[in-house]
Amino acid sequence: MVLAQTFVAMPFLVVSLEGALRTAGQRYEDVAATLGASPGLAFRRVTVPLVLPGLASGAVLAFARCLGEFGATIAFAGSLQGTTRTLPLLVYLERESDVDAAIALSLLLVVVAVLVIAVARPRTVEGMR
Repeated sequence: MVLAQTFVAMPFLVVSLEGALRTAGQRYEDVAATLGASPGLAFRRVTVPLVLPGLASGAVLAFARCLGEFGATIAFAGSLQGTTRTLPLLVYLERESDVDAAIALSLLLVVVAVLVIAVARPRTVEGMR
């Protein structure tokens, strides 16, 4: 099930990270190398901080995609109660028997998504808007 979710969500992370890497360019790593930094040090101290916002936004997008995914789960892992049943699958199945429970579970998904976005949202420094 983890592989199915990864397969579905990975394009969101890859596209976001690729955009961040293209935007960052090569010039900062070249300057770090000129100043004597090893490739590993330049990656750790220059590249990673430059692409961290893109990596974080890609992770949030991938998480949001996984949060609502049930097609890949049903196709690859089935719907075994207690083993591979995810919250979207439970909402889908509860919709048939108890609509109020399905709505409550759907609201729980929305609350989790809003909390993740609120936590992942970049903070602005006063005076630097």
